[in-house]
Amino acid sequence: MKFRPRLSLPPLPHRHHHNPLRTYTSQPPPHPPSKPPNPPSQPHLRHNRLILALTGATGSIYGIRTLQTLHDLNIETHLILSKWALPTLRYECPQYTLPYLTSLATHTHSPRDLAAPISSGSYPVDGMIIAPCSMKTLAAIRMGYGEDLISRSADVCIKEGRRLVLMVRETPLSVIHLENMLALARLGVVIFPPVPGFYTRPGGIGEVVGHSVGRMLDVMGVDVDVDVNGQGVNGEGDGDGVMPREGRWVGWRK
Repeated sequence: MKFRPRLSLPPLPHRHHHNPLRTYTSQPPPHPPSKPPNPPSQPHLRHNRLILALTGATGSIYGIRTLQTLHDLNIETHLILSKWALPTLRYECPQYTLPYLTSLATHTHSPRDLAAPISSGSYPVDGMIIAPCSMKTLAAIRMGYGEDLISRSADVCIKEGRRLVLMVRETPLSVIHLENMLALARLGVVIFPPVPGFYTRPGGIGEVVGHSVGRMLDVMGVDVDVDVNGQGVNGEGDGDGVMPREGRWVGWRK
């Protein structure tokens, strides 16, 4: 019986699990942005302390911009990044590294650290923002399944009557998603999908993101008459919030 020699096959091509057409030109920020010399006081925040969580849903830039704004406002922040927030962050916004984000936050907590102070209702905070908020996190909060620090901290905010804002990110929405949102809305939770307001005539993605972040912080009770678009919410700091000085329908008035 004759044996045929084994043929040597070429190695399989290495497949990259990313879009080969996508390129990033932004450079990593060299250092955290400097805070204003006299950040405005926050009359609606009792403790000047907020919890900010990022999950694995798309839209990491919303959480990043929120963190940058709270840093500029000199508001104490407790940052939590879920397990899947990191891969999403690296894919969508690789120029914003983890060390950069942790340098902006006052405190950073592991999502597995249920012994963190923010997991207790005895620790005073003004509220919590989850941006972006995945449907998994939404479901966990709705069911009271405090399996990690994000869902536990949200559960604490609900039971203590503190403001909880969820920037939910999913489309289309199933009946399950809508029922979870409705149940939480009836408990006083603010469901805040990042819907752009084109009446501001945004000049780019940065302004679209900045407007949504400003509106979300406004709902939280934060004075947003500060820089969230890179040059200011309204450009002049005149107390008009995130709306243009002359209002939405300035074109019709003229």
